[in-house]
Amino acid sequence: MSASLASLPLRPAAPAGRVEIRPLAGPLGAEVFGLDLSRPLADDDFARIHRAHLDHHVLVFRDLRITPGEQVAFSRRFGPLQIHVLRQFQLPGHPEILVVSNIKENGQPIGLGDAGHFWHSDLSYKALPSLGSMLHAQELPGEGGDTLFANQHLAWDRLPAELKKTVAGLKAEHHYLAKYAELQARNPWRPNLTPEQVAEVKPVVHPVVRTHPENGRKALFVSEHFTTRIVDVPEDESRALLDELFHLTTLPELVYRHVWEPHDMVFWDNRSVTHLAAGCPDHLRRRLNRTTIEGTAPF
Repeated sequence: MSASLASLPLRPAAPAGRVEIRPLAGPLGAEVFGLDLSRPLADDDFARIHRAHLDHHVLVFRDLRITPGEQVAFSRRFGPLQIHVLRQFQLPGHPEILVVSNIKENGQPIGLGDAGHFWHSDLSYKALPSLGSMLHAQELPGEGGDTLFANQHLAWDRLPAELKKTVAGLKAEHHYLAKYAELQARNPWRPNLTPEQVAEVKPVVHPVVRTHPENGRKALFVSEHFTTRIVDVPEDESRALLDELFHLTTLPELVYRHVWEPHDMVFWDNRSVTHLAAGCPDHLRRRLNRTTIEGTAPF
């Protein structure tokens, strides 16, 4: 059965008409209460949310009851939106929204059911990777379905000095199709791509260590899902280095585990974190709406 509001722990309510931001314990994250997108958002409230996103990297908007149109409009305040290559999983009437769901209707999946199977940063395989993503809960399973986020600023800060010297200045290839065949073989969610779709996701090269364009901090920018190789490095050295980085970027002390509650919307910074879907039992329904904001070329 889906999660019930009645079963949730009570929290102090935010003051009426005011957005309240409460940092979470741990390596990243903050909760946001009192956001009402049915009316214009005051510039000072938007500025506070923007600042909190840069400071905490993952924002959890609690009990956010919004329409798809309101999600799209709020997302656009942060930048242009990106359309996912799997257009068959767009929300009807809202091409900016990717449906993330394990639900089938008439024998066909209505959304991407295996999204987040491997650690990744959204759309790192694009020339202009994502600034951030917003994922709004529509229907939640009674168990499972958690999402994990790993702080890549801390991953860089805690990297051994010699390894920092090794990876500084290196570049890596990112490719959407890196694990696509493996995912297709495991489950029914990944459709065959048309030649036009394949042409949209050609491999790109980005720095292994990027500088955040807004907060100025360095972060590791590799992931097990999309990063295929270190360029201009022998294959065996590339593989060993990536395996080491994949391990060091997802250590437990870097991770916040989000346990979804009804009407949550999570807004994460793809320049600062990687994330992973923990999965849920196949027979339990799960559905969320995702918007993705375009970023700038990593440097």
